[in-house]
Amino acid sequence: MRRLAEICERIAATTKKLEKTAIVAEYLKGKPPHEAAVAAVFLSGRPFPLWEETTLQVGGALLWRVVAEVAGTSEVELTAAYRRLGDLGAVASEVLHARQGKDLTPVDVQKVFREIAAARGPVAKASLLKALLEQLTPLEAKYVIKIMTGDLRIGLKESLVEEALSKAYDASFAEVQRANMLLGDIGETLRLASAGSLAEARMRLFHPLGFMLASPAESAEDALGYFHDALVEDKYDGIRAQAHCAGDEVRIFSRTRDEITESFPELPDALAGLEDVILDGEIVAWSYSEPEVTESGEEPEPPISNGTAEAEPFPEETGQPSVSGPEAELTLKLSDPGRALPFSALQQRLGRKKVSEEMIRRVPVAYLVFDVLYAGGELLIGRPLRERQQILDALLARMDHTGKGAQKRTSKGQGRLEFEPEREQGAKVIRAPVFRAASPPELDALFEAAQARGNEGLMIKDPQSAYTPGRRGKSWLKLKRELATLDVVVTAVEWGHGKRINVLSDYTFAVRAGERLVNIGKAYSGLTDAEIAEMTQWFLEHTIEDQGFRRLVEPKIVLEVAFNNMMRSDRHNSGYALRFPRIVRLRPDKLPQEADTIERAREIYEKQGL
Repeated sequence: MRRLAEICERIAATTKKLEKTAIVAEYLKGKPPHEAAVAAVFLSGRPFPLWEETTLQVGGALLWRVVAEVAGTSEVELTAAYRRLGDLGAVASEVLHARQGKDLTPVDVQKVFREIAAARGPVAKASLLKALLEQLTPLEAKYVIKIMTGDLRIGLKESLVEEALSKAYDASFAEVQRANMLLGDIGETLRLASAGSLAEARMRLFHPLGFMLASPAESAEDALGYFHDALVEDKYDGIRAQAHCAGDEVRIFSRTRDEITESFPELPDALAGLEDVILDGEIVAWSYSEPEVTESGEEPEPPISNGTAEAEPFPEETGQPSVSGPEAELTLKLSDPGRALPFSALQQRLGRKKVSEEMIRRVPVAYLVFDVLYAGGELLIGRPLRERQQILDALLARMDHTGKGAQKRTSKGQGRLEFEPEREQGAKVIRAPVFRAASPPELDALFEAAQARGNEGLMIKDPQSAYTPGRRGKSWLKLKRELATLDVVVTAVEWGHGKRINVLSDYTFAVRAGERLVNIGKAYSGLTDAEIAEMTQWFLEHTIEDQGFRRLVEPKIVLEVAFNNMMRSDRHNSGYALRFPRIVRLRPDKLPQEADTIERAREIYEKQGL
């Protein structure tokens, strides 16, 4: 482990990617495959291979406490070190006493990691962690803690480890990348590469692939400047979800690659019957009627009724954009009652270990599918989007034909939801409608229609695009507009992370509620480095209470913030929280008394239609 820690220091000391790759390749090549395989996992910034469900379940507070105990240092000293270094691993390296160490290998360390993961309760985990740290040199402890927290901070991405494997074992980068994608295990990929057997890698279901990401488009004209005859979908305000299906076994993964099946226990039944398939889509809260908002701002229980989201052709002379679903040119009626609800409705379902039948009935969900990544024993991500959509349509059509699952289609090809109160309630699967647009006016018309349906905006996709996991290119674009902006007052600030460790860059802000200020959000993006530096000095001089990492400040700075939507939340004392808030600009021209009010926030919330 000492050698690996020294290698990490060398990698951190250079900004050159080729040099980083060469250092990793040389190190891995010099180790036996079983040890190099574990080291490759560690260099990817995680304690276990990606496909494994094993987690350490060790929080920052426990790590902090054990480091302080092993080092014999006070809370004040530890806090001061963290303020300077901004990383608990680096702090451990500084405060731990110099010792020889026990020459543990990466394999030895991972064995202890597995014991920690298997231990029950913080006392047992802390005991194992303490014993491990006491066997390590300060430098080894630095990187063991970094691996445990999943943040090496040495400028080494997994793609660079893949390149190092390619260099170390004379394999093509494409072969290494493909094998790692199929297996979800950079260590197993290394073993195959060292044996010249990368072609033997086979898809391992139930480990999530990276999600293809979209880049923002400024306007319809900007979007269509990248490709013509675009395929267009509504941008839904839910959570991105990858479904892995193998007959009766179905598991759902979020964009962060966490399993979320337990939050949506009705989805596996809806997808049952699909064999060895990986789908990409969006989970949304769904209603068939327009819910009313009470005077208190709380939404009533959404009624459940039978219904179908119909579709009809546009007349040729209208010049309106078209929608494929998959074969006819269609458009959704805006009068249809079925629609996706804003994220705040879905939020009630997230993070729950157990979802009651009452919750399933009160907050029904739909899985809107728009892509297929794997089917028929073949990884499909290299095929053009248009081909993948044809395969997806065929899969769902067979699913209908067998009667398995809960996916339904109208005679015109448009996906629908069907809730039957007499039977068990559950999620339904919808083939996300696909529109076509070849001109900015067509795209603008689709944008307005999407917002009228209560959705965020549009996804605009190149029909010839391959699916590129984890990458954000110009083949997929997103066009959306913020719900609104608020003028808010900064009430607290925090020290940043990484390159912002020495500046106060995370701002908590509030709106006015009579004579009081009530917090409504927190943001850290939008200002320039120069503005952040200037504001840091101001906040240091106008601190009301220094809480160490956080400072309460005089409520005099006004910001304009934009956001995607507003949710009911007890996180802030306003009772609301902003989703994806971004600082638009400083407002030195405004006094705190001119900031927006809680009544304005409530008005924005109610306009969302919840």
